[in-house]
Amino acid sequence: MSNIKAWKLISLFCLISLLMGCQSREEQLKQTIQQSIGKAEVELNNLGNALDNGSIRNAGILKEYVRIIKTEQPELSQIASVLGRDATRNGALYSGLTERLRDIKSTYTTPPYDETLRNIDLLRDAAKLTLFGDALTDPINMLADMSNGSLARVGAISQQAEGEGEGNQLVGNPNYGHWETNSNGISFWQWYGMYRIFGDVSNRVEYGRWSRNRKYSYYNDYGRARYTSPKRMKAQSALATKTSQSYRRQGRQFTSPYSTKKSGASGLSRSSYTPPKSRSSYSKRSGSVRNSFSRTSRGISRGK
Repeated sequence: MSNIKAWKLISLFCLISLLMGCQSREEQLKQTIQQSIGKAEVELNNLGNALDNGSIRNAGILKEYVRIIKTEQPELSQIASVLGRDATRNGALYSGLTERLRDIKSTYTTPPYDETLRNIDLLRDAAKLTLFGDALTDPINMLADMSNGSLARVGAISQQAEGEGEGNQLVGNPNYGHWETNSNGISFWQWYGMYRIFGDVSNRVEYGRWSRNRKYSYYNDYGRARYTSPKRMKAQSALATKTSQSYRRQGRQFTSPYSTKKSGASGLSRSSYTPPKSRSSYSKRSGSVRNSFSRTSRGISRGK
């Protein structure tokens, strides 16, 4: 009987030790996340300062394009002003990053912790000056395409070389709008708030047709992983799946807008061509532990 009691005590002690060890590892993960959040805050503020003081080259180009469009095509002044906001802290790109950081800070104590670390790493990547500068090529090139050839595209082949088709660089980017499905099950692009004015210079975009025919954009071909929140990424995947199923029932073939990279990138920073990687030293050392808790653009090409 005493041997049985001793065995039970040993088993209980081992169980308690195991639980204490798990708790310790969980606390380590939370501490790592807190440290990563702190670094992200600093890096995001540094990005904001760089926008304030004009040290991001493509932000300067965007402001200059806005000035030229307002002078040469005053009827597009309002649209140019809206696009020019992306060269500041008030633009959709920078605001999207600050919103994602707020979301992470409000939920980081809840598993899965590995996903939280991954999301912070992607956010910190997006806050790099070189990558943010590359992301600015989309609003820059939208202005270039509206300039009747007087302004050059940046970080992409020319509009003429790309050929005919839908080339609106901001469609599909959830920082500017979203896909809305009507009663017939057809999804159309809807711009947010101030960006609704873009509908005045472009035709209504239907998701299936856009998926087949979309042209190159930095966001859709290189920046999506870094400049999309997890919630919006899931919404994009869900829409692609839903549309694919609808097409299959109709005997039609659906082409995912993200199945292949479109040609057109030119002179982006090396970072944009490099797939995102986890930078957390703790996550690199202990992936199995995390799993236990989860379950400026240089090239310029002429326009038209």
